[in-house]
Amino acid sequence: MADFVDRARAAVADRAELPGMSLMEHLGELRTRLLHSAAYLLIGFVVAYVFHERLYGYVQQPLSNLHIALNFTHPTDGLNLYLKVAFLGGAILASPFILYQVWLFISPGMYANEKRYVVPFMGATIGLFFIGAWFGYRWVLPGALKVLILDFGKNFHPIITIEDYTGFFLAIILGLGITFELPILIFFLSLFGIVDAKFLLKHIRYAILIIFLVAAIICPMPDPYSMCLFAAPMLALYFVGVGVAFFVHPARRKARELKSS
Repeated sequence: MADFVDRARAAVADRAELPGMSLMEHLGELRTRLLHSAAYLLIGFVVAYVFHERLYGYVQQPLSNLHIALNFTHPTDGLNLYLKVAFLGGAILASPFILYQVWLFISPGMYANEKRYVVPFMGATIGLFFIGAWFGYRWVLPGALKVLILDFGKNFHPIITIEDYTGFFLAIILGLGITFELPILIFFLSLFGIVDAKFLLKHIRYAILIIFLVAAIICPMPDPYSMCLFAAPMLALYFVGVGVAFFVHPARRKARELKSS
C-alpha cells in the first residue's frame, strides 16, 4: 500500500510541471463539462422516452419468461418505471458524448503523446460497459430470478412490485457494466505511472481478495457458485488490465520511443 501511495505522489509531482490552470479555471472547466454532459443526458432522455414502452419490454422480458407479471402499490409506480427506463436508455445514448466531456476535462493533465488514446479510451469504455450489461441481462439476471423465485421461493406465491424489480434490475445491469470498466481504471493508473504490470502481478493476491469482496456485495444470490460467476469475468479483466499496463506505462513508452529513434 505504501508503494502505491509513493507512486501516486510521484505521478502527481511529475505532472505538476505541465502547463496548468488556476483553481478558478479548473472550476469553470468543470462547470462547462457538467453542463454539456447534463444537456446530452437530457437529449438522450427525451429520445429514449419516445421508445419507453419498447424499452420497458426489454426490462420486463426476463420476468415474462418466467410467466410472472409486475405489480404496483402506488399510482405513480408505472410512471416512475417508464421514467427510470428512459433515463437509463438516455444515459446509454448520451454516454459517448459524456465520456468525451470527461476526456476534455482530464486531458489538460496529460502529455501530448498521451492524448492520442482518446479514441481507444472511448471505444473500450463503451464496449466494456455494454459487454458487462449484456452479460448481466443475458445470463446473470435470468439465472438470479430463476434461483430466487423458482427455487428458493417455490413454496410461495411471488408478488413482485415495479419498484423492487426495477432496483434489482438496475443493480445487476449497472453493477456489472461498471465492474467491467476495471481495465479502464488500470489503464489510467498505468498511464500516469502509478502502477505497472509487475506491480499488478506482485499484488495479485490482494486484487483477488478485493474482487471476491466486490462480487459478494453485488451478487444478488447467496450461493458461492453465483459469487464466482461474478468474480470470474472480473479476474479475467484484471489480467487484461495487466496487459494494458504493460503497453501504456511511461517506462515502456519511453523504451519504445528510444528503440524507434
